[in-house]
Amino acid sequence: MVSHDLIVIGSGPGGYSAAIRAGQYGLKTALIEKFPKLGGTCLHVGCIPTKALLHTAEVWDYFQHSAEQGIHCENPRLDLPGVLKRKTGIVDKHAKGIEFLMKKNKVETVAGFGTLKGKGRVEVQTATGTRMLEGRHIIVASGSEARMLPGLEADPERILTNVEILEMKQVPARLAVIGAGAVGVEFASIFARFGSKVTVLEMLPRLVPVEDEDVSKELERSFKKQGIACETGARVEKVEKTARGVRLTVTLKTGKQETIEAEKLLVAVGRKPNTDKIGLENTRAETDGGFLKVNEYQQTGEPGLYAIGDVVAGTPQLAHVATMEGMVAVAHMAGKPWRPVNKNRIPGATYTEPGIGSVGLTEAQAREKGYKVKVGKFPFLGNSKATILGSHDGFVKVVADEKYGEILGVHIIGPHAYELIAEAVAAMEAEATVETMIATIHAHPTLYEAVGEAFNAVYGQAIHA
Repeated sequence: MVSHDLIVIGSGPGGYSAAIRAGQYGLKTALIEKFPKLGGTCLHVGCIPTKALLHTAEVWDYFQHSAEQGIHCENPRLDLPGVLKRKTGIVDKHAKGIEFLMKKNKVETVAGFGTLKGKGRVEVQTATGTRMLEGRHIIVASGSEARMLPGLEADPERILTNVEILEMKQVPARLAVIGAGAVGVEFASIFARFGSKVTVLEMLPRLVPVEDEDVSKELERSFKKQGIACETGARVEKVEKTARGVRLTVTLKTGKQETIEAEKLLVAVGRKPNTDKIGLENTRAETDGGFLKVNEYQQTGEPGLYAIGDVVAGTPQLAHVATMEGMVAVAHMAGKPWRPVNKNRIPGATYTEPGIGSVGLTEAQAREKGYKVKVGKFPFLGNSKATILGSHDGFVKVVADEKYGEILGVHIIGPHAYELIAEAVAAMEAEATVETMIATIHAHPTLYEAVGEAFNAVYGQAIHA
């Protein structure tokens, strides 16, 4: 049995980042990964390949409308196998980068499936047999997988999750998407621009239901303008495989039942934690619906056992959340100073066209909590850089407390919103007020001028609105 200061189960962003930080602190660390390559869902079938396709979709969109820029392209052609080759190259490059970082920080990587055995022990089933590791501390970072609708199974031909859709060799003529969270709307945005006729079905009353209501309305308006059919308040009653694809029986919010035919179906109805086979029964860790309960330092009920990322109850399933939770956990076990994750300072980023970035309370949440709310809103229509980019859809919305000017939330939909939200996150983390942000000089011409204008708009003083 080999003894370690830390054993990390899972090499996604949370797991590998925690292992690196532990190595930087001088802790003897082992990282267990069941797949052949490091990086987890985010790198291989999640964030990175999806954003690679979204970038290609943006470039393709420019080619499709290049005449508006005074550039004439004769018969441009989308080569999907070439797109996938580029995507794979990006993924492989970063997987190798993680391998290098493990060696640099003296982290031992163990290929196999790790099972908790209690009292700091992890049994690893490797390709050559079983190996037992022992550690003073263990982090569960085993991630999540796509949920599937009851009675359905994913297959590469018709019914897809985020895994199968990334390997399609042809653009489907018709694509149906069940679920309008980040995964669903991002793939809708990709394939609509690639040429698919896309229909998005969402059971809840609006698209991207975790976002501010105004953002949801704007995304639906923009999607419909792009030709993406959106049915909210829709319940899928039945899914049947056909000779040409799938047939969906859907009850619309009007009560009317409709049949939708598609070549491919993407099921994007959320993700479930990978905790059911990792040996939790051998520990005192508590779960809630399969998610692990932790305290502010990511500790479970089992001494020495921490959990981070998608397996944790009560935090968003986002790569950057997993990474920061890993920093908190490792700092705590190493006796280093670190602040617990502030759930009201977690940025959300959705890479559709138009993009979405948000942090903090929505307007509705702020009112529910009893704040006397003031709202500042500035449209990208009044921003010079947005005009240069030819991307006017959307706005910046600031939700503030009227009495003290506290920034309660910022919600952006528009060009590069997922980048622009960074200023708001930093401002809220620093406890800046609306007045601080009004006095902050924003370079011209930039997209982030719109953020400054929105803060001015809280007091009715936006210049270009």
